[in-house]
Amino acid sequence: KKVPVVVDFWAEWCMPCLMLSPILESLAEEYKGKFLLAKCNVEEAEKQAEKYRITSIPNVKMFKGGKVVAEFVGAIPEHQVRKWLEEHL
Repeated sequence: KKVPVVVDFWAEWCMPCLMLSPILESLAEEYKGKFLLAKCNVEEAEKQAEKYRITSIPNVKMFKGGKVVAEFVGAIPEHQVRKWLEEHL
């Protein structure tokens, strides 16, 4: 609970998810521990997707202290993901 967790809600059949995933993974590596990246396949974790009201994917949520503090939906370009991270980290 000390490091923010960014959760990528995705599915294998979702092309925008497959486009966003490498961006998130690259930024997680670049940010070297400033946040943890977790991936949640909505097909395999239906209860989690339902709990967080995932109705559209990709859906990315940032958790701090176990609570959602920021989110975005859709495959956005790297510069926008980077800006989102900077605003909320």
